[in-house]
This record gives sequence, structure tokens and C-alpha cells, in this order.
Amino acid sequence: MSVTSRRVTGVLLDIDGTLLDSNDAHAQSWVEIFCRYGYDVPFGRLRPLIGKGSDKLLPELTGLDSEAGKGKQLTEERKQLFLRDYLPSLRPTNGARDLVKRLRDDGSRVVVATSSSDDELNQLLRQARVDDLIEQATSSSDGESSKPDPDIIQAALKKGKLRPQGAVMLGDTPYDIEAAARAGVLTIALRCGGWWDDAALAGAVAIYDDPAALLADIDRSPLAAGL
Repeated sequence: MSVTSRRVTGVLLDIDGTLLDSNDAHAQSWVEIFCRYGYDVPFGRLRPLIGKGSDKLLPELTGLDSEAGKGKQLTEERKQLFLRDYLPSLRPTNGARDLVKRLRDDGSRVVVATSSSDDELNQLLRQARVDDLIEQATSSSDGESSKPDPDIIQAALKKGKLRPQGAVMLGDTPYDIEAAARAGVLTIALRCGGWWDDAALAGAVAIYDDPAALLADIDRSPLAAGL
């Protein structure tokens, strides 16, 4: 279905890299915890994997299962390290709050669709200065597999009572785009998550630098079909 034949009634929002400038911090916290456990994984290898959940990232890099034994312990320690040492200094992406407020004010159903865990979710939203604007959210607990599998996108559609053709995903990684596509949802991509080479975001229906740039163009963007 083409963009012009869709009527957008809902927006699915990623958080990390989309609303919060956190992708580098996630990567660095993984590097630090891997070092503690004796794994030498350089930042440059890890950074392109941010956007996948730990259920994907950890086995790919170490062969460990994030849900069992050493892998589960490592994953939990990494999360606590990120929340304690990295999250407090992070800033929202440019225009994040203004964009979310505009979407709400214009009547769009807004649902967060993130690979982060439940106990990270509220803290991430507070740090992004949008926690008071978000009423519906799905996290890693709402799907068996994280992005780029479509589970979390499908859960967000269900929670928001949205049809795939009536929703648009707003994300910043190739994994957001793939997960949304597998759920039948179009994606608007933002470069502020660190993928400045548009070839990596080629599956998106539109690409903007950050939320502020999308907001400035919102009346001409794919969102205008429903706003």
C-alpha cells in the first residue's frame, strides 16, 4: 500500500536514539561490562548493533544466552550500570518533546515500542522529558524476541488498537525499520541515532535529522496523511 493511500492514526515511537541521545552510552556500557567478564569487544564492533535487544546482541557477540546463567547475570549488571552511571547525564534528542506533544495535540495515538526492559522504560522516558506525554508503551516483556523481529511492533499495534496500515513507526536504526516492515508498518527514520549514512536507513519512507526536523516538515511528511 502506498503512503498516500494510508490514513495515519497512530505513531509507534522508539526511545533510544530517537527521543533520547543514548545509543553511544548503551554501547559504552556494554563494552565496560564485557571487559569485566573477560570479553574484549571493541566499541566499533558493538556500536552498530545498538538497537537490537540483549537477546540478540549478547549471543551474537559472546554466544551466551541473555536469559540464563552467566548471560542473564551479565545482562542484568549491564542494565544496572547503564541506569546508574550513564543515564543521568543523557539528553533528549533535538525536538523530542515538542514532536511528541504535537502528535498528541493533533489527535494521533502514540505508543512507545522499545526493546528496553520494563524497569528501564519509565526512567528512559523521564530522561527524554516525555514521560508525562506517554500513556501507552510496550517493552521487551511484550514480545518473545526483540527488534528486528516484529514482536514488539505487533504488541504496540495491539495495545494502541491500531491497524498496521494506519500506523507509522518513528525510529533511528535499521532494526526499527526491519521490525516495522515485518509487521506491515512504514517507518520514518531519524539520523540522530547515529546512522548518518542513509543507505543503512534505506527501507524508511522518509528520513530526517532529528525530531525537530520532522516537526518542522510535519505537514509535508508521511504523518500528514492522518494529522
